[in-house]
Amino acid sequence: MSTSAHGTTPYYFVPGPSRHPVMASFGLLFVVLGASQWINGADWGKYALAFGLAFWLGVLYQWFGDAIAESEGGQYGRKIDLSFRWSMSWFIFSEVMFFGAFFSALWWARSHSVPSLGSLDNALLWPEFKAVWPSLAAGATGSPAGIVEAFTPMGPFWLPTINTALLLTSGVTLTIAHHALLDSNRSKTVAFMWLTVLLGVIFLFVQGYEYYHAYSAYNLKLTSGIYGSTFYMLTGFHGFHVFVGMLMLLATTLRLQKGHFTADRHFGFEGAAWYWHFVDVVWLGLYILVYWL
Repeated sequence: MSTSAHGTTPYYFVPGPSRHPVMASFGLLFVVLGASQWINGADWGKYALAFGLAFWLGVLYQWFGDAIAESEGGQYGRKIDLSFRWSMSWFIFSEVMFFGAFFSALWWARSHSVPSLGSLDNALLWPEFKAVWPSLAAGATGSPAGIVEAFTPMGPFWLPTINTALLLTSGVTLTIAHHALLDSNRSKTVAFMWLTVLLGVIFLFVQGYEYYHAYSAYNLKLTSGIYGSTFYMLTGFHGFHVFVGMLMLLATTLRLQKGHFTADRHFGFEGAAWYWHFVDVVWLGLYILVYWL
């Protein structure tokens, strides 16, 4: 392995053989097996799922710890930093495609599927169908077969609007923390990072209460036609991404408290910040298309 001009940092660090990938795959095997069996009525599935998650998270903790030790040990040079930046960029691009598919499903249902089912071509098959969005009509809920219970769609006030304010504020606090790190003001960086993490946690609690309110007061469920399925699909997956992003920010904050990252070397911080800002942007699109339109 060649080294840099100073003879300390490798030109391109190549880690040795690792047990972590196969061990993580083993944990994910139990996650998928347990989840699939649990939703199909097998009681042992929940225990397999819990074991798989615990095992997988334990492997990730060790794996990330090894990577952090390599970074703090001076093994990562400019080439590795560039590699990480490209990797994170492609990962976020894949997430853009992920949400793009779900937004496309929402658009297709509203602009094509529902109008098509209510057209003259389908009048004989579904004479009572109401081609309205959000698949809700008086006494019919857009379901001539009567398989969809009456429900109330979710509006933007007030919980979704509160969550929008929380995420936008978290983007500001994260940016302040980043500039503080660039100024080598570690105490300010840590303070605003903890505030960002707290805002992310509050967002998740508010969304959890929103789901409870939707189920109990609005009778809005996954089975509430295409509206219910797209609503929970989009907001649920976004909530999961907020949870993942919050964990990234939490790990970054704990590393900052240990003295990791400097004004010149802090891509671990930047990568988490990129992801969090991406989550913010997705929520703005979701807030407009799902709650307002």
